[in-house]
Amino acid sequence: MKKILVLSMLAIVVAAGRIHAQSTTITSNNSWLKVGANVGVPVGNASNYSNFTLGLDVKGQVLETSHIGLGIATGYNHYFAKDGFKDFGTIPLGAFIRVYPASKGFFAGVDGGYSFVTGYDNAKGGAYIKPQIGYHNYDWNIFGYYSNVFRSDANGGGIGSIGVGATYNIRFGKK
Repeated sequence: MKKILVLSMLAIVVAAGRIHAQSTTITSNNSWLKVGANVGVPVGNASNYSNFTLGLDVKGQVLETSHIGLGIATGYNHYFAKDGFKDFGTIPLGAFIRVYPASKGFFAGVDGGYSFVTGYDNAKGGAYIKPQIGYHNYDWNIFGYYSNVFRSDANGGGIGSIGVGATYNIRFGKK
């Protein structure tokens, strides 16, 4: 899993550097803000102290080509505690890459970066990865995901979930 994380992060860094190196004109045809929500079930260590999670996704995307989207990602994921435990949250801050084989239909992508943990004093965050696969059209993205915040056992272990989500594309720029 660590090898997948390292390779995914490397791909995101290379892709982000490529966007920075080129001067892409921002238009409503190639850039938008993605705002949406997700719901999931904790897996791994997180399933010991949480029943389910609800989250908010906010992303800024630019199409590097008609088939590759790059951008920044953030949001908030709230983990609802089981009896005897306390609710907590994660705030991811990272980059993402999406592959769109066609202008409408299947897509695949991955978010990666660092995720902060809220709700516990002195809680440490960690590197996160969130691969996704789903359906997209001009306005919507509907997807399934796996998310994991990598933390040592001494810091409470990893925080993982699987679920579904949807984002709406808010266009910006001139046509």
